[in-house]
Amino acid sequence: MAQQIADRRDQDFVLYEMIDITQLTETEKYADFNKKTIDMVLNEARNLAVKEILPTQKTGDVEGVKLENGKVSVPPSFHRPYELFCAGEWVAMADDPSVGGQGLPHAVALACGELFTGANCAFMMYPGLTHGCGNIISSVGSDKQKELYLKKVFSGEWGGTMCLTEANAGTDVGALETIATPNADGTYNIVGNKIFISGGDSDLVSNVIHPVLARIEGAPAGTRGISLFIVPKIWVNDDGSMGEDNDVVITGVEHKMGIHGNATCSIAFGGKGKCRGTLIGDVNKGMKTMFLMMNEARQGVAMQGLGFASTSYINAVNYAKERVQSPKLTDFLEAAPKAATIINHPDVRRNLLIMKSYVEGMRAMLYFMGFCFDKVHTATDAAEVDKYQGFIEMMTPIAKSYCTDKGFDVCALGIQVYGGYGFIEEYPQAQLLRDCKITSIYEGTNGVQAMDLLGRKLGMKKGKPMMDLMGEINKAIANAKAAGLEDLAGKVEVALGKLGECAMILGGAAMSEKVLDAFGSATLFQEAAGDLMMAWMHLWRATVAKGKIEGAKKKEQAFYEGQVITAEFFINHMLPVGLGKMEAVKGLTSSIMAMPEDAFNA
Repeated sequence: MAQQIADRRDQDFVLYEMIDITQLTETEKYADFNKKTIDMVLNEARNLAVKEILPTQKTGDVEGVKLENGKVSVPPSFHRPYELFCAGEWVAMADDPSVGGQGLPHAVALACGELFTGANCAFMMYPGLTHGCGNIISSVGSDKQKELYLKKVFSGEWGGTMCLTEANAGTDVGALETIATPNADGTYNIVGNKIFISGGDSDLVSNVIHPVLARIEGAPAGTRGISLFIVPKIWVNDDGSMGEDNDVVITGVEHKMGIHGNATCSIAFGGKGKCRGTLIGDVNKGMKTMFLMMNEARQGVAMQGLGFASTSYINAVNYAKERVQSPKLTDFLEAAPKAATIINHPDVRRNLLIMKSYVEGMRAMLYFMGFCFDKVHTATDAAEVDKYQGFIEMMTPIAKSYCTDKGFDVCALGIQVYGGYGFIEEYPQAQLLRDCKITSIYEGTNGVQAMDLLGRKLGMKKGKPMMDLMGEINKAIANAKAAGLEDLAGKVEVALGKLGECAMILGGAAMSEKVLDAFGSATLFQEAAGDLMMAWMHLWRATVAKGKIEGAKKKEQAFYEGQVITAEFFINHMLPVGLGKMEAVKGLTSSIMAMPEDAFNA
């Protein structure tokens, strides 16, 4: 059975029928695009993903990466698709053509990203991190830094990373020990060791550009004293040519549970005292610079969760339609009942519908967030820009955590549908589960996302972004009622009100002596918020689909009916679990912090 990736019909539904991406083509920024152009881009992305990248998923997992004599080599099968990926200018899909990008709307780039990530996430981490590095240079780099690095990074000729983590400075980045010492020529000597650096080196590129967090000697302690530096693996001369090795040494490659095709490296900077870098951004503002890119990076990890889930779901559906096992329950009384395909069995179908509801809900949420990015860059009214930026701020920690947690859950159900075969590495489902797990850990663990949501986002601008988001959900509720979906809309309305109550209770507790109890419930609150986001998206989907069922052709009619039924399933069957979480949050348990430390171990 051939493996597939994301459902194109559903991608089109979200892009064209839900968020109406074509409205962006009426703006000056995206005037060169129309539906035909966007369709062509998506077709090309799918062809590259299915024909070139997807075949490397298994080979990359089996072959892994190698470190020999200080050089990292990736799975051999990665080289051809990487060359094609760069030739197609996919590294910088949504960036300006003047720096080597395609200038695509962000929402369209996300749709392409879902295809690429669903094909092979480990492969996509190389160009993905390279783009993140380029984005930093594009946003805060000096004219000289942009001249030296930007086009070669955005073209994929050079790779890029993000070097934050150290052995004693993971989540607590402020504890880092990497030191930068100023030189007379304006450069800095860099000395320190970084770990868990994805794409830290590879034989796909001729140079790797490392944005490195370090502390200038004498700078304040903690995050207030961290600066960011551009440190190339091979020094880049003022004329753009490559110079000497820059004392950047790969000391190890991690052997991981998944994403075996990506090089997760330990790197020593300046072990011989000859590593140089240049300051990017302002002194002691390195964390602020990194956080400029955090929303997009975390949205990218959420997209990875969706990519894994989408591929696992499609595999499971196709398998369930072909795998014959046991008669239908209604046929057991027959004299010689025939075995049926397993999609006819209620529990298998239940698993598939859970998978479908999460995948399609997450797709809608992430594409909508991409659309918000586009509105921020195209809206001419300051209040509108502020509103859409607020949506991004509020939804980012929810999307990152929910899509990665539920992406993992979907992959687990994908194994369940296959039964014993799902647990065997010969089939793709096991690898998808293994590869997916890292997404809830990197770019800030999902617990950190919950702390960000409660500690920063709920109270941002005196709660205005939260209120704006609730207002947007209320619009969807009103539209659904007008479309004849009063029952579903009413249930989402109840959930919205209850989540608002939770936010008030947690927010108040976080500013009181119960602060630790509040943060002990932050993850549960974040999960409940994600459940509400899914209900919102499905209500929106059903509202759009309901008016198109009558008069549609048979296949399209089934698609639209499926949207309404999926919404009914999620809101009636899954959302009540979210309501239970909200009740638990409102209870503000003290048990978490009251438990004696010694009681955790007999």
